[in-house]
This record gives sequence, structure tokens and C-alpha cells, in this order.
Amino acid sequence: MMSINFKREISATMDQAIDRATTALGAEGFGILTRIDMHSKIKEKTSKDIIPTVILGACNPNLAYEAYTANSDVASLLPCNAVIREIAPGRVSLEFIKPTAMMTVLGDAKLTALATEADNRIERALNNA
Repeated sequence: MMSINFKREISATMDQAIDRATTALGAEGFGILTRIDMHSKIKEKTSKDIIPTVILGACNPNLAYEAYTANSDVASLLPCNAVIREIAPGRVSLEFIKPTAMMTVLGDAKLTALATEADNRIERALNNA
């Protein structure tokens, strides 16, 4: 089974991990468009608890433009998600989507090739977070 994420664990609080992820993604040209505090939304909507989990919607506007002009169906797959999940006190999992894995859904070889650049940038961001 193909992995859809680049993933690693770091020693940090949730806030520190979010800051590190945001800074590392920014260095690779990705801005954060959305933030979903998933654990808060689940609690609000279902009264159930899950571990602290934050989803950041990251977008590199130049890469998004290239992908969108190649195939406008790509809009359904944007932005790229970065998941920050607390796995233990002081221990956080960073899970950044692999754009190539998302693009294979559309069956468009050109998009998959374009997504390789995004993969490279996102993997570098993960390694630098």
C-alpha cells in the first residue's frame, strides 16, 4: 500500500510543532490558508474526545496555479494538508500529505509530474520542522 504522507515524530509541544511546521512550510513557499483544530471540532459536534490534532491547509500559490491550469479538477484536492498530532506529552507526529499521492487519484500523468516538485518541497519542510 502506498503511503499518502511524509511523516516524522518530534519532541515539542503542540504549539511549538505548529510554529515549526508553519515556518518550515513557509521557507518552501507554502502559506497556511486554513487551520482546523480537529479535536475541538469533534468535541463540539459529538461531545467525544480525541487526541489533540490540528490540520493546516498549506498552499504554494505558484505550484497550485500550475496544477490548476493543467487540470482544474485539481481544485478538489487543494490545499495540501499538514497534520500535527500529539502522540504523548511533549511528543508530536508531523504528517504532511504527498501531493503525488493525491494527484494519482485524477489519473493525470502531467499533474503527477508537476506534483513531484511539491513533494520535494513538502518533504524538505518536514525534515526542517
